[in-house]
Amino acid sequence: MQKYKAMELYGYCIMTIHIHLIFRSANGDPSGLIRDFKGFTSRKMLKAIEENPQKSRKQLMLWMFERSGKKNSKVKLRQFWQQNNKSIEIWSLKVFEQKLNYIHNNPVETGFVINPIDWKYSSARNYGDND
Repeated sequence: MQKYKAMELYGYCIMTIHIHLIFRSANGDPSGLIRDFKGFTSRKMLKAIEENPQKSRKQLMLWMFERSGKKNSKVKLRQFWQQNNKSIEIWSLKVFEQKLNYIHNNPVETGFVINPIDWKYSSARNYGDND
């Protein structure tokens, strides 16, 4: 997305059932960027699940994605992401810092880690001190 869609990524945190992103669309099309991001990642994730040789939860997950897809006329087979996004515009440095701290503390609030920089699926390490 950064290379082909002019996404400037400032912060992220990937959780078990959701993702937080702080980004800017250099092309001035944040909605299109989110649409393309969701399309690309859903195709990659669904393919990875389908091709995974371990079957413990594979069939259940694919069934759930198919069930969700049937509820949405815009989806052909499986729906990986929810339709809605909880987007907010960041208009100041203060709001940026607030949102960045919020997403980096998500794994702490969930009880996965004690320090945000210990969550390896986050940009907290890029901002925080590793000491």
